[in-house]
Amino acid sequence: MSTPATPIVVHHLEQSRSQRILWLLEELGLPYEIVHYRRDPQTMLAPPELRKIHPLGKSPVVCVDGLTLAESGAIIETLAERYGAGRLTPPPGTPEALRYRYWLHYAEGSAMPPLLLKLVFDRIARAPMPFFARPIAKGIVGKAMSSFIQPQLTLHLKFMEGELAQREWFAGAEFTAADIQLSFPLEAAQARAGLDARYPRLTDWLKRIHARPAYQKAVQQGGPSEPLN
Repeated sequence: MSTPATPIVVHHLEQSRSQRILWLLEELGLPYEIVHYRRDPQTMLAPPELRKIHPLGKSPVVCVDGLTLAESGAIIETLAERYGAGRLTPPPGTPEALRYRYWLHYAEGSAMPPLLLKLVFDRIARAPMPFFARPIAKGIVGKAMSSFIQPQLTLHLKFMEGELAQREWFAGAEFTAADIQLSFPLEAAQARAGLDARYPRLTDWLKRIHARPAYQKAVQQGGPSEPLN
């Protein structure tokens, strides 16, 4: 089966992980429709309407051939397997296939947690609070950042930089859906977590993905791509 019976419906939250799904669908040339959702301007959280689609009320969620799929990695793996016809996935049983599966899971399982911690602690530092509590909060935030969060961010950025020293794309010589999955944490790192000229290979990788026509088309369809959470 190379195409779904009806267009895939993407429940897309602005500036979120669902941007990756739009990009994947553009790369595969699959038909899709977008249901747009906007964040609450105060909390920046997803609207409650998303809970009508999936109980967690998170994005991305896609509906395809009678199925409702959630979780970026699971969506990417399922769509590429069912409809990719070998595109964006390495041949089974190869070293590239093992790396591909690893990076699909690494993106959310290992790379995202320290980025989310940084986002949370940055917001704590900026949150309104009584004047007498601010020094305490500032001390807690500073200690967490210096002793754990920033060292973890540096560890992961150096690890990924080193991996790209060995191959052009994360799974191997060819661009795969694992690169799509890794775009969210790496764009987040570039926006707020120190991914800069100290990491030339990661910086070049970001330039290369941003230059892909399918990536640019996905941004046109889904809106600004800078990840918030």
